[in-house]
Amino acid sequence: MTEKEVAEIRRRINIEKSSISNIRGCYVNENREIISEFNQFLGTVPKDEAAEVLAIIKKVLSGQMGKNLIDIEFSNQQVIDSDEHRLLMKLRDSEIKDDEAVSEFYTHIVQNLDLDGKYLILLTFDKYDVPAYTKDEIKLEDSDNIFKYLLCAICPVTQTKPALSYAVNEQQFKNIKTDWIISPPQLGFMFPTFDDRQANIYNALYYIKKSSESYDDFTAEIFNTDIPMPADTQKEVFNAIFQETVSESCDYELMQTVHNHISQMVEEHKAHKDEPPLTISKNTIKNVLEYCSVPAEKVEDFEKRYEENFGKDTRISPKNLVDVKKFEMKTADISIKVNPERLDLVKTKIIDGQKYIMIKAEDNVEVNGVNISITEE
Repeated sequence: MTEKEVAEIRRRINIEKSSISNIRGCYVNENREIISEFNQFLGTVPKDEAAEVLAIIKKVLSGQMGKNLIDIEFSNQQVIDSDEHRLLMKLRDSEIKDDEAVSEFYTHIVQNLDLDGKYLILLTFDKYDVPAYTKDEIKLEDSDNIFKYLLCAICPVTQTKPALSYAVNEQQFKNIKTDWIISPPQLGFMFPTFDDRQANIYNALYYIKKSSESYDDFTAEIFNTDIPMPADTQKEVFNAIFQETVSESCDYELMQTVHNHISQMVEEHKAHKDEPPLTISKNTIKNVLEYCSVPAEKVEDFEKRYEENFGKDTRISPKNLVDVKKFEMKTADISIKVNPERLDLVKTKIIDGQKYIMIKAEDNVEVNGVNISITEE
């Protein structure tokens, strides 16, 4: 899905626009036991509370593509005949009214999700009458494209701490007792995806709040297909490969070039929200290394290590490798943050056998908020 398509579905998840009529779910304790199930019709819930429930579910369509929102692709064989895909289709086609399928779905999650503490499984269904437009972006009255999809959110249930409050109406202080609240979802998914503004049953959109988590047992049980390693792990592995293979060729100019090249790609792609998420391959980095005259044997070593860790044809979101908004240099005792647009102000140099980071000071220099002067010795 593109960012534009995700945003279109997100806008639907509210009281006024969606056709969501009920929320199904269950409450799981810290012993992985389902202690209650519910099927809540939103029409019987106060409007403010119904809006809050939808706001929680809506969060499984938030975050960065490739980092928090991960595309899951089913194989042709899975779509033709597999238990995991069959269950998802049964949930969708029954509009989550098939009690047996819903119960089976809960069991798969509870038995294969390693999540500390209590949590809620929230499951809902929506039916979107997708509007059609002319080439001139004029909305047509009739459309035969109806997108039916599931949203699943898994939300920790956490306990608040006792606190002192002031009751304005009663004009006195009061202790607020501990209580249990629903936290934003830790993970979840949407099925099927909304590709080219139509249902794509070959894909699901998987959500994780923390890019360092993967929940491998959960994804293996629900999707039974390979998913990319967590975004934080991708960065750690990539940095390790880069450092070990490029070694002494890895200087400031090389890192500056890699950062600028990837940042430029991200910036150019940003202007086209209707395009698929931007990804890069090993060849993208290979071309940069060759441009910077890194020896051929080191480039070959990088390619080999990349394939061993990520796969030969694996493509990665560039935002998982480089923070385009930040450029940071560190020593054991100093950390320097540089505006990525002014990397030209920094140079590295060896003077009298000592390594130095040279920073050109074009404007005022502040130390602890105070302007200082720089004089010639």
